[in-house]
Amino acid sequence: MSSNKKYWKSVEELDQNSSVVEALRNNEFVEEIPTDEFLGNDGALSSSSTSRRDFLKYVGFSTAAATLAACEGPVNKSIPYVLQPEQIIPGVADYYATSVFDGFDFANLLVKTREGRPIKIDNNTIQGAAFSANARIHASILSLYDSMRLKEPKIEGKSAAWSAVDSKIKSSIVDAAAKGGQVVLLTSTLASPSSEKLIDEFIAKNPNAKHVVYDAISSSEALDAFETVYGERALVNYDFSKASLIVSVGADFLGDWQGGGYDSGYTQGRVPKAGKMSRHFQLEANMTLSGAAADKRLPMSTANQKQALVHIYNVVTGSSVGVTLEDKFKTEVTKAAQQLKAAGSKGVLVSGIQDKNAQLVVLAINQALASTAFTTSGVRQIRKGSNEKVTQLINDMKAGSVHTLIMSGVNPVYTLADSTSFVEALKKVKTSVSFSLKEDETALISTIAAAVPHYLESWNDVSFTKGSYGITQPTIRPLFNTKQFQDVLLSLNGMSGTFYDYIKGNASTIIAGSSWNKVLHDGVYVGVVPTVAAGSADYGAAATALAQSKASEGLELVLYTKTGLGDGQQANNPWLQEFPDPITRVSWDNYLTVSNADAKKYDLSNEIVANGGLNGSYASITTADGIKLENVPVIVQPGQAVGTIGLALGYGRKAALKEEMMVGLNAYPLYKSFNNVQSITLVKAEGEHEFACVQGQKTLMGRGDIIKETSLEIFNTKDAQIWNPQPMVSLDHKEVEATKVDLWSSFDRSVGHHFNLSIDLNSCTGCGACVIACHAENNVPVVGKAEIRRSRDMHWLRIDRYYSSESTFEGDNERKENIAGLSSSLSTFNEMEKAGDNPQVSFQPVMCQHCNHAPCETVCPVAATSHSRQGQNHMAYNRCVGTRYCANNCPYKVRRFNWFLYNKNSEFDYHMNDDLGRMVLNPDVNVRSRGVMEKCSMCIQMTQATILKAKNEGRVIVDGEFQTACSNACSNGAMKFGDINDKDTEVAVLVADERMYHLLEHVGTKPNVIYHVKVRNT
Repeated sequence: MSSNKKYWKSVEELDQNSSVVEALRNNEFVEEIPTDEFLGNDGALSSSSTSRRDFLKYVGFSTAAATLAACEGPVNKSIPYVLQPEQIIPGVADYYATSVFDGFDFANLLVKTREGRPIKIDNNTIQGAAFSANARIHASILSLYDSMRLKEPKIEGKSAAWSAVDSKIKSSIVDAAAKGGQVVLLTSTLASPSSEKLIDEFIAKNPNAKHVVYDAISSSEALDAFETVYGERALVNYDFSKASLIVSVGADFLGDWQGGGYDSGYTQGRVPKAGKMSRHFQLEANMTLSGAAADKRLPMSTANQKQALVHIYNVVTGSSVGVTLEDKFKTEVTKAAQQLKAAGSKGVLVSGIQDKNAQLVVLAINQALASTAFTTSGVRQIRKGSNEKVTQLINDMKAGSVHTLIMSGVNPVYTLADSTSFVEALKKVKTSVSFSLKEDETALISTIAAAVPHYLESWNDVSFTKGSYGITQPTIRPLFNTKQFQDVLLSLNGMSGTFYDYIKGNASTIIAGSSWNKVLHDGVYVGVVPTVAAGSADYGAAATALAQSKASEGLELVLYTKTGLGDGQQANNPWLQEFPDPITRVSWDNYLTVSNADAKKYDLSNEIVANGGLNGSYASITTADGIKLENVPVIVQPGQAVGTIGLALGYGRKAALKEEMMVGLNAYPLYKSFNNVQSITLVKAEGEHEFACVQGQKTLMGRGDIIKETSLEIFNTKDAQIWNPQPMVSLDHKEVEATKVDLWSSFDRSVGHHFNLSIDLNSCTGCGACVIACHAENNVPVVGKAEIRRSRDMHWLRIDRYYSSESTFEGDNERKENIAGLSSSLSTFNEMEKAGDNPQVSFQPVMCQHCNHAPCETVCPVAATSHSRQGQNHMAYNRCVGTRYCANNCPYKVRRFNWFLYNKNSEFDYHMNDDLGRMVLNPDVNVRSRGVMEKCSMCIQMTQATILKAKNEGRVIVDGEFQTACSNACSNGAMKFGDINDKDTEVAVLVADERMYHLLEHVGTKPNVIYHVKVRNT
């Protein structure tokens, strides 16, 4: 029966005499359609050549409407395609191969676009694509749609035309030549053959010009050492997959050391195969991702690390340089050195000590070992900065000899330790130009702020390693009035054409045996990989000088970069600000990390307060040179070396940031002489800081069924029932395996697809790429620090981090088993929640387990959550009434309640609150409204798209086609997804592996997510 119920848009419609009513009846579009804005000249339009990059012109949406198309709510302004681009099929994603290098991060990528909008970053897995995206690169898609971007060039702070910018720069260069002043190009490392050639041509045209390379996070000492020995400014591209023994002295090679990207090779040797796996020693001050993964970790100051490095040099090379290594370290360091020498070519040593002598000793040790993981072929070209040349530039500026300074990809006003001197020196420069994505600290005080496009809007080429080549191609037409630094250089050189033409012409000399179209399609090209000629140096003198280095007085401050923010370029990216640090599990902050012993000494503490939030003390620190940083929050960090303190760079920015993103303190002023180790004094400050920490529980506390682990020896010599015990329950007074007892009848799932996700705890390094990829794919909202503190984070995927309170997790279990009585239980468990001074660490990704017998489904009063035949647990958001019974009944605590409307809500001023930011939203996944429960869907939109694609093509789905956002982002092989009904798939083999177990197996939920027992080579 039809309904007579009356609906209206506004109260005005109830008044039949209102003029508004007639207007609403007669006008399909209440607002005028901006056809002129899009159509322009009919003749020019009909004769134009349409490409995907023309989408903003032809797609028929204003920026606002394009974003709203992917959000809930109606499109306010829309018109159809006039000429629909052939490449764009509505509802079908297009992928474009590209490469990214921003001076800090680099990767070979596939960019997913929908209706011309880039919406997600994936890894390029074609042969030759060697570098995968980390969390920051996955998040960089959101930085494209940053509303705080510099939208047009400015001269003296006022908007200007590009012609005026070109004219002013050219006249300044002419004036510099006439007056004998220097013209300096100050850039980050470019790693671009075409850009470097263009700069060489500029310098040839302008003899008074020079090029200075500046890396905000310096690798200059390692570069200097390599250049001394091999005659080329580059870094070793270590291949950890070839090493059976790895010794790291202060190098977080699973983090940002030398650009990162080593984790994939490392994890290949960390999964036990044929009873073997690599062994890893880590000597470090701060607790890092590499330290967390190590089999044996020694927390020690950098001063002790230098002595340890010389001791290892003595053992490996047979030298006898005198060292003053503390006795408490000597036994373990000697053991590591002896095992390294015994490993020979299968051993490798790396170091992050910022000292040229230390880096020379590293080269000597690897040469003595003839290490196969240490290769001088295909060296890295992603760091080329010179501390000496940057210092000389500043001195030249102070002397008034620099007439014109052209900067690109750098922000020295923020990143230089003595930025005040740089600012004063900049005043003596006649013309300063800052090519920048944002009106950052440097752009604000430069003569010209030149707006550059995002890398997803740009053409470029890259050579991350010698012999490799990649293309950066635009995936969208520039959103703003921007221009590339290289296009301006072309103009300054008096050359016609675009940088695209220049790259294409230059590529013909590089891609021998291939074609431009093929390289553009693949994104990468690998030619002949040259080997750097062998060399040598006075290693004995370097070791002697290193051994004579003195320990710092007072506390040792060790500066580092966090997995989330890196060097701080993307400080306005809310995905990265809300990303929990893998080690501390804290977001929206940087802080001092102190050992428990030092915390007691200085009366510093952390505590969990009544609302579940984490609070901590403040401290003020002062360097030996009198540089002071006041009221820095403190985290008591298990594993921090006594006498050392950690602090992350990349925070404390103010320029071109939304107020919500202005968090933390700038630690760059402490980065004196580009040295990450400084001597400091510390005093406790007044007050208490409120942290946003997503994991109050620190230790495993004897819960051996959450993370199962064993040693390689036990794994090789004992039956699986010893190191992977099955939980037992009583049935008819007999002990039976819990997995064989059930309250429910099982369905036949052998027909069709049945999806499982496998997670190998040995391969997971906690890098968090999967977390950001899940955010991007599933439109996960950002809720901000206040809500995170209330435990209302919306992450569909979390990576739990567990410490041991004993020296091993097994020690925790033994201590738990020996508890006697209630009082003993209470006191023991309270003590076990305090992590040890040097704990073992494990990471465990946890998402909805997609239980075949799901506790959530049985308690939902409206059947909003249900199970599919394919093994996925579904959520019907329209049915959910927000009782949260399902969350209460979930043993894995993976369901998230939408407390607020997070999109188009001024209280949550992140990307979902503005039209530009909403352009990143995935139209295949709806944006959830307030009051519903949401969680991991096992990316059902991705699995269904794969099924439909294969069906349309009339073929069988092959192994590896089925992916989730997290498995696709995981370059370490920790996450494998697939159909277990196809017994030939990798995931089906993993399900049958002896190491396989389910999380909380004794509960009997029969999850479709499986884990693999962690094996340590102790």
